[in-house]
Amino acid sequence: MNSVDLQYKKMMPKFNKKIFLPLLLFFVLSIAIFTSFRFGWKANTISKKVVEKAPVATFVPVVENKLRTDIVTYAYSFLGAPYVPSGCSADGFDCSGFVYFVFQHFNIKTPRSSIDFENFGKTVAMGDIQNGDVVVFLSPTRPVIGHVGIVTKANGDSSEFIHSSSGKEMRVIISHLYQPGYKSRYFKAVDVLGEAGKSK
Repeated sequence: MNSVDLQYKKMMPKFNKKIFLPLLLFFVLSIAIFTSFRFGWKANTISKKVVEKAPVATFVPVVENKLRTDIVTYAYSFLGAPYVPSGCSADGFDCSGFVYFVFQHFNIKTPRSSIDFENFGKTVAMGDIQNGDVVVFLSPTRPVIGHVGIVTKANGDSSEFIHSSSGKEMRVIISHLYQPGYKSRYFKAVDVLGEAGKSK
C-alpha cells in the first residue's frame, strides 16, 4: 500500500455498525409507513366515492287495498257456517252462494252459479293472485267448473282461500291451493273488483 492510499484511508470515517443499523432500520420503516399511509388514503378516498355514487335502496311498503281486506274479514266471519245445497244466507251456503253472499254485502255483483265464472271477471296469473280474488275449480267428477272460493292469503300456488265445502267437512272452511284435492282441479283465478280492488 503506497502513501497515497494510506492517506486516503485515514481520511475515511470508520464504519460503526451500532450507528449504521439503527439508521438503516429507521429509513426502511419511514418508507414503509409513508407508502402505507399514501395508498391507504387513496383506497379510502376511492371507497368513499363508490359509496357516494351507489344508489340508495328505498323501502316502499305494500299498501293493502282496504276493500280487499274488508272482504276477507267479512268472509272469515262465516267460518264454520253449514254447507247447504243452493244455500245463499247466513243459515248456510253452497260454494257459489257463499261467494255471491260475501260480495253482495259490498255491492259487488258476481255470478250465482259457479259455472258462470268461466267467462266472468279478469283472469289473473297464479303469481299475481291477491286477497279477495275468486279461485275457480273444475268439478271433481266432470270437466266443467264446479267450485269457487275467495282468496284470503295470497301466496301464489300456496294461496289460502275460504269456501263452502260439500266434502266431508260440509261447512265453510279454509283450504290451500297446493292441497291435492284442489291443485289438480284448479282452473283459474279471477279479479272481480276491477278498479275498486287496486291499491290506492
